[in-house]
Amino acid sequence: MSLLKLGLGLVLLLLLLNSIPSESAVSSIDLGSEWIKVAVVNLKPGQTPISIAINEMSKRKTPALVAFQSGTRLLGEEALGIAARYPDKVYSHLRDMLGKSYEKVKGFLEAMYLPYDVVKDSRGAVAFRVEDEDEGGNVGLYSVEELLGMILGFAGDLAEFHSKVVVKDAVVGVPAYFGQAERRGLVQAAQLAGINVLALINEHSGAALQYGIDKDFSNGSRYVVFYDMGASSTYAALVYFSAYNAKEFGKTVSINQFQVKDVRWDPELGGQTMESRLVEYFADEFNKQVGNGVDVRKFPKAMAKLKKQVKRTKEILSANTVAPISVESLYDDRDFRSTITREKFEELCADLWDRSLVPLKEVLKHSGLDLDELYAVELIGGATRVPKLQAKLQEFLGKNELDKHLDADEAVVLGSSLHAANLSDGIKLNRKLGMIDGSSYGLVVELDGPDLLKDESTRQLLVPRMRKLPSKMFRSIIHTKDFEVSLSYEPDLLPPGVTSPVFAQYSVSGLADASEKYSSRNLSSPIKANLHFSLSRSGILSLDRADAVIEISEWVEVPKKNLTVENTTTTSPNITLETDTKNTTEESDEKSNSDGVTDNTSINITEEPSTTEPITEKKLKRRTFRVPLKILEKTVGPGMPLSEEYLAQAKRKLEELNKKDAERRRTAELKNNLEGYIYSTKEKLETTEEFEKVSTDDERKSFIEKLDEVQEWLYTDGEDATAKEFQERLDSLKAFGDPIFFRYKELSARPTAIELARKYIGELQQIVQGWETKKPWLPKDRVDEVVSDADKLKSWLDEKEAEQKKASGFSTPVLTSEEIYSKVLNLQDKVASVNRIPKPKPKIEKPKKNKTETSGDNTNSADSTSGETPEKEKQTTDSDGSAEEKINPEGSADEKANPEPEVHDEL
Repeated sequence: MSLLKLGLGLVLLLLLLNSIPSESAVSSIDLGSEWIKVAVVNLKPGQTPISIAINEMSKRKTPALVAFQSGTRLLGEEALGIAARYPDKVYSHLRDMLGKSYEKVKGFLEAMYLPYDVVKDSRGAVAFRVEDEDEGGNVGLYSVEELLGMILGFAGDLAEFHSKVVVKDAVVGVPAYFGQAERRGLVQAAQLAGINVLALINEHSGAALQYGIDKDFSNGSRYVVFYDMGASSTYAALVYFSAYNAKEFGKTVSINQFQVKDVRWDPELGGQTMESRLVEYFADEFNKQVGNGVDVRKFPKAMAKLKKQVKRTKEILSANTVAPISVESLYDDRDFRSTITREKFEELCADLWDRSLVPLKEVLKHSGLDLDELYAVELIGGATRVPKLQAKLQEFLGKNELDKHLDADEAVVLGSSLHAANLSDGIKLNRKLGMIDGSSYGLVVELDGPDLLKDESTRQLLVPRMRKLPSKMFRSIIHTKDFEVSLSYEPDLLPPGVTSPVFAQYSVSGLADASEKYSSRNLSSPIKANLHFSLSRSGILSLDRADAVIEISEWVEVPKKNLTVENTTTTSPNITLETDTKNTTEESDEKSNSDGVTDNTSINITEEPSTTEPITEKKLKRRTFRVPLKILEKTVGPGMPLSEEYLAQAKRKLEELNKKDAERRRTAELKNNLEGYIYSTKEKLETTEEFEKVSTDDERKSFIEKLDEVQEWLYTDGEDATAKEFQERLDSLKAFGDPIFFRYKELSARPTAIELARKYIGELQQIVQGWETKKPWLPKDRVDEVVSDADKLKSWLDEKEAEQKKASGFSTPVLTSEEIYSKVLNLQDKVASVNRIPKPKPKIEKPKKNKTETSGDNTNSADSTSGETPEKEKQTTDSDGSAEEKINPEGSADEKANPEPEVHDEL
């Protein structure tokens, strides 16, 4: 059934995407606590438009792991392979540590039994100490952003390997509860990986896109709740799907859209919460078995092994009522074996089932909706497969069947790929689905500085919760001195692990200098500062620009406009008030002069004219000066972004690691190639009798000895050899073996080529005979040349074939299949060239004019009085009015304009 759904989905997506061949591709990355999934949107011919990128193990999801072992960096499946043996060197759950304080991360690591060597960095965040065993025990420090950048880079490599084109643009899925520090940190991690983040998309929006892209809401809107329980968190998002009409190419079409109305979450409830209950249960059981006060929790390797098996046990319990657990050499060479029933598992997690309903209940409470107003509650996330959780949801919703129309694991990444396609410059969706998501948190702006009184104007709600993404905001304050700007969350809802609501701080300077410069002028209004904020598509709030705005009224003398004879004798002043009705707020597009000045209002005074001086008037102008202010970010704490210098240095470190990885992969590939060549060659030499026809006993024996020699080196000194050494050994073996394999190949290839050549020579005789009857116009010398070349090829084949039969099978072949095919192709080209010669054009004689007709024509031309020129006599008029007749030396103008159509034979 799942394969059928997948097939139908792919057919649908083929229809949704433009089918114009393209080399462009974009990707989406679902970054989870434990896994990453990658989808690629690719219009390259022969590629499925939207597909999941599989890893080197042909799996559709990859462990979100990075490890350092013996001087080598390992990612994904490779890192997972050593997780149980080296738990202190395999870094997991990195997403959950992003933007958190050192103390918060330290507590998390202890709870998860993760024995990482961590220190507090200059920001107060966590840094990982990694010992490079190949570099004399040097210790390096890596931030969470750097390690996440490695995982995102690996995801980008999967996308490029899958699509076979360069993929740099991506949309990354994130939990709705991610705050500003996490979002900014994730964008910086992607920057280190060389990935351009088109947007961070909330996971529920990705799922909503996947849900709505193939549905029609023109007949009715609907409320849908997306309930997602993943490895580390749970959320419920209320989404309203509807449709609106729009004009496209003169037709009215219905366009689907959705708006996220609300989302609520529990950031510490997920599949790993249930697993931790099992881990504690089995750890207690093992301790009882061992006795003597032994606590397995104190031994990281033992806990890593136990956690690995517990994950499997939990998965078994989803389909069975009883599940075993077996761990070899868990501790002190003691094996651990036990079983657990589903009933016991549900008892261990008893408090979690009611807790799992809280996000869903909160969404309904704050939206004011009843259960019967919901069209569906769609389940996504791996942990929703737990039977007890499903039973609890069925009981609460009053349903016998739950809505499972989406792939629990891949809905987010596939929906995010649709968003990536829509944002990309090179790929567009034919079917539109409007998306309106909002900020998960209410965000506040607060101003502070000298002489700033704390009131409603200095602390304002800048972004209400669920404010549309993206958005731009503008705030203005009357002030004359430099000041500070801080951005914070509304105190009633903070991101997980955040203790202080403030997430960004800025210093705005230059206002005091601007005020001092212009304060002596005639100010028409108080000096103010305008602040411009933006809430990006990724949900990141930033202060983009600040300006000082100064309005001044000044009398200036300008030439009077529109003077007439009457008003030049005016003796009394003429006072006129001119008011500009243009909206002069910050959001309007005012026209400013080169000094950043805008003229708004003027008063004209006309003076008595002088006979010797220019007539002028004084105009009272209101000028607006906009002075850019300097913004300096002063954010401190764990959420502080990495500096540009740190990013540059980190990027160099990652590039070096990437080079080492590439060299390691190349070395492993060449080693495998060498090993594969040795085994396959020895097998062929020992089992294929035909090799005896093309090589001597001594030759084969010598070759096998060389193979054995390289094989022995491969498993001794060659264990740590370089890529160059593996390539050199392979080249030396091929230099000896290639002549033998070539002679072996020619045993079957040469007879086949000879047969095809002789067959074509026979067919050529029929082709020539057909030319004589169907194409008699073909030049005889060209036809004879083809016949001669065919005879030469036949003679050459006879001669060489005879020589080859006399030659030894151990010697270099006299005649090769490649030579035969080359000569046949040359002959075929010549035949095709002759065959394309077109039939000659029929000759058409032109009628001769007699003298009477000629004189009659001239007479008509000379006697013409209508001013018209005969069509066959084209004339031009010179500047002096005389007419000059154009003469066509190749014939009449009529013949030139209407040449005889070229005649071709149909092929």
